[in-house]
Amino acid sequence: MHRHDFSYDLPPALIAQAPLAARSASRLLILDPRAERRIDSDFAALPDWLEPGDLLVFNDTRVLPARLHGHKASGGRVEILLERIVSPTVAWVQIRASRAPLPGSHIRLPSGAEARVLARRDRLYELELDREVAPYFEAQGEVPLPPYITRAPEAADRERYQTLFARDPGAVAAPTAGLHFDAPLLARIEARGVECGFVTLHVGLGTFAPMQCERVEDHALHHERISVPPALCRQVADTRGRGGRVVAVGTTVVRALESAVGPNGLLPYDGETELFIYPGYEFRVVDAMVTNFHLPESSLLVLVAAFAGRERTLVAYRHAVAAGYRFFSYGDAMFVTARAPAETPHAL
Repeated sequence: MHRHDFSYDLPPALIAQAPLAARSASRLLILDPRAERRIDSDFAALPDWLEPGDLLVFNDTRVLPARLHGHKASGGRVEILLERIVSPTVAWVQIRASRAPLPGSHIRLPSGAEARVLARRDRLYELELDREVAPYFEAQGEVPLPPYITRAPEAADRERYQTLFARDPGAVAAPTAGLHFDAPLLARIEARGVECGFVTLHVGLGTFAPMQCERVEDHALHHERISVPPALCRQVADTRGRGGRVVAVGTTVVRALESAVGPNGLLPYDGETELFIYPGYEFRVVDAMVTNFHLPESSLLVLVAAFAGRERTLVAYRHAVAAGYRFFSYGDAMFVTARAPAETPHAL
């Protein structure tokens, strides 16, 4: 498979720059690969597409305000973008500056804080703060809107670029499929007899990184921290027992669930994942998914194509473009109701 096999044309005007007034006011494209059907709907109608006994699994990660501005000892300005926290006072970050800071150099930060550069690894720097990283970024950082959102962050983004159930700080990007759920919609889902469960995957900046290799199979995915708790494993087993579906809300949930599966089913797991899902992958946990529309030639689009079939996915994307759907983080969503048989590379 080649990277360009997962490309499509997207007019820049369709890239959503701000959220809608209501979370559940987005549009929803229903894609059913087995029935070969595609339906335009509204996100508020999602409960109608769920069945009593289904299990809806969310990612409960919380986005940290991950962007800071500071100054080197020389006075030069720097921008710091948090990648991941590795200990209470140490983190891996991206640094933008006119000249790259050297290991051992210091950076002055807002409110009198100071950081020391410990090391550099490719595009990332290991940074040690003179105080705890998470609460400091929470107090002083600004929301790290994705690079395709060209406006400056606003105060409202602190709430809207966060799911209602965000509770475990550690992500630097939102699990965007979850942004569509508000309290009235969740109440209707519960009333329909659909159960909800939670995993954690702390989304890193690598989620926006395009594939660099020409061959899809050669792409190495970034590591991300995940937690699949015992309670969720029991929920999945009970769902299987009653004949319900496991519905993943977002590609982050898909990766977390599929990373934690063992020979006899889903197992509790707390650690790292670098699982890269592409066509030919055999899904063992997820039966359906809710997902936003993803960047061309991205690992997230490849994952959706693995689930629904490459050509079906690209046809659905071309339809979404023609129908004026809104794309990416603050955009509309797609519900893939049933996966197609796994396609081999030769079928592409």
